[in-house]
Amino acid sequence: MEYTVRQLGVIRAGEDGFRIALEPEYRAALAGLEEFRRVNVLWWFSGCDGPDARAVRREEKPYVHGPEALGVFATRSPRRPNPIALSCAEVTWMDEAEGLVGLGYIDAEDGSPVLDLKPYTPSLDRVESPVLPGWCAHWPKSVEASGDFDWSGEFNF
Repeated sequence: MEYTVRQLGVIRAGEDGFRIALEPEYRAALAGLEEFRRVNVLWWFSGCDGPDARAVRREEKPYVHGPEALGVFATRSPRRPNPIALSCAEVTWMDEAEGLVGLGYIDAEDGSPVLDLKPYTPSLDRVESPVLPGWCAHWPKSVEASGDFDWSGEFNF
């Protein structure tokens, strides 16, 4: 079986903030998204795509406060069999005609390929009582609180 994934656009990150710039053929797909305050962005860890990164199955001490080793599926590491990332971002503005979606923040680098956008809906995306390992229980409880958290002291990758 063969699968085809198409790049819909790119992340733009710079002094003027964060935005998604869609290719012209996907701009019509934005209709109605402006009514949602948040969007789930599936994007490609393009800076970590290569045979060595795709071969990683375990990360040694990926988190400062975490265990000595974790399987890659128990991490947010960019080194994985398919370097696909998922980020929830605030939609700050939108220009459907130009195919632009302004974001409050996204943890992607400038030029990262965008694979898909999905509206954030609490009925499908929110878990009221998540169960987490103790080593990351001190992490923020929401995307909003994450902006003020010092993430630099958490990751080893």
